[in-house]
Amino acid sequence: MDDKDKANPDRYGHAVLLLPGWLNSGPDHWQSRWEVLHGHRRVEQDDWLWPRRGDWMARLDEVLLETPQPVLLVAHSLGCQLVAGWAAHSAHVERVAGALLAAPPDTEREDMPPNLFNWRPIVRTRLPFAAVAAVSTDDPYCALPRATQMAADWGAECVEIGPRGHINGDSGLGDWPDGLALLKRLAARGG
Repeated sequence: MDDKDKANPDRYGHAVLLLPGWLNSGPDHWQSRWEVLHGHRRVEQDDWLWPRRGDWMARLDEVLLETPQPVLLVAHSLGCQLVAGWAAHSAHVERVAGALLAAPPDTEREDMPPNLFNWRPIVRTRLPFAAVAAVSTDDPYCALPRATQMAADWGAECVEIGPRGHINGDSGLGDWPDGLALLKRLAARGG
């Protein structure tokens, strides 16, 4: 199965593109599980260790242009910042029906590693498509007030999912059925 086949429309009526964060999503991460279980396509980046915002944005544009269907973006961590930065600059935002943004990190924090410094400042432009931000009440990479403010700035519905850490493979989410329910709801809103 080639990458274009993997992005085929699923039960949501859209292609689903997975946008992992810094260092990619490991095998126990819900994004990796969704890729295997549901055939969603992961947007691979050239450099997961030293991510450059412009390079990641260009790669997202490439993948969108080769995907013939409308797209739902499913972002985790730095992938959320990718969606915000990309949407503020791309000429192809009309190809996106909606975005699920899980655990947006606060890249402006003093304790962020230097690998992420070029993701400052955080792009806070309102997204031109429907979005839902899933945030944890105890995310070690973003205080809850900062996460809810980012969601508000982006025009995203903010859903607090309780104390689930960084909503990653260490959070005990398994296949994260609640996340799939958010995606289904988003697909219905995105048209």
